[in-house]
Amino acid sequence: MSLMQREEELPAWRGLLEAGSRTLARAGIGEADLDAWYLLSKAFGIDRAYYYMEQNRPVPEGRLAKGYEVYCSNIEKRAKRIPLQQILGNQDFMGMTFSVNEHVLIPRQDTETLVEAVLREFPDKELSVLDMCTGSGCIAVSLAVLGGYRIVTAADISREALKVAKKNAKRLFLIQRGTVRSESFLVSETPWRYELKTYLADRQTAAKAGSLKALNGQPGGASGIRERRMVLLESNLFRDMDRDACFDVIVANPPYIPTNVIEELEPEVRDYEPRLALDGQEDGLHFYRVLALECSKHLTRGGAVLFEIGYDQAERVRRILRIAGFGRIETIQDSAGLDRVVKARWNR
Repeated sequence: MSLMQREEELPAWRGLLEAGSRTLARAGIGEADLDAWYLLSKAFGIDRAYYYMEQNRPVPEGRLAKGYEVYCSNIEKRAKRIPLQQILGNQDFMGMTFSVNEHVLIPRQDTETLVEAVLREFPDKELSVLDMCTGSGCIAVSLAVLGGYRIVTAADISREALKVAKKNAKRLFLIQRGTVRSESFLVSETPWRYELKTYLADRQTAAKAGSLKALNGQPGGASGIRERRMVLLESNLFRDMDRDACFDVIVANPPYIPTNVIEELEPEVRDYEPRLALDGQEDGLHFYRVLALECSKHLTRGGAVLFEIGYDQAERVRRILRIAGFGRIETIQDSAGLDRVVKARWNR
């Protein structure tokens, strides 16, 4: 691009936003105005307040030089139906911002129903939780941070997905309110296993010490300081997990879209999100059948499973769990009133 030199020839902020919005609208983007705004904000580093004050003024030449090509490039990507979240590199979930890329499923509000159900029904912080098919780690990290559980294990078959989960865990789990100190380290390469530990002080302990820094170096078992752990594990479902590994709660958002339905999805999902995280094989229920059989081997007595499901799969998933020996089976609806989570207990 050849930048215009005279100020009156420089484009105004409003003109840039409207041009981007028109391009996206022509490409069939439903929320063209909103997406164009997010891309403008990212490229130029501006917020709404600045935009409304300056919208009719020319973009300063220095800012134009730094941001214009990025903005145009990102508008072109979005017009090709690349998901906005992949372009921005993040997505909000459960009040936190998670990094995402093309190797992970983009966190969705529907999945917050699963996390909220666990937090509501399992308040005991000494529980051990497994998140199978973790992807970006949004479920596992949310449970570790908001639930404060003793240990949360996040497993996935994809090493690339686990790299994203690791990034999110290091930023959100290791550095949280009450952290005295934290550490993370690679445990093994085959199977790939990475562990994170954080030591959290309760409010009373922190108040007595005067500052969290004063507590640094205190052992995890010290009064008022709790050790909390996350484990990231590369595993094809339970195949690479320790045979005696046992959990109080197992959650999963497995691939559940029937193979022949994937081609009917929006281009953002069909063409740009990982097929591995979408394809539930012929009827969409393959992974529920495997999980129902395998989870029972890794649950404590009275332990629970909670699976996210497609809106029309509740009865079939409930039947799979019943046949596998689970009881106290319930269906939980999302905010739109659609079946979204199936919960069951193992009492054998």
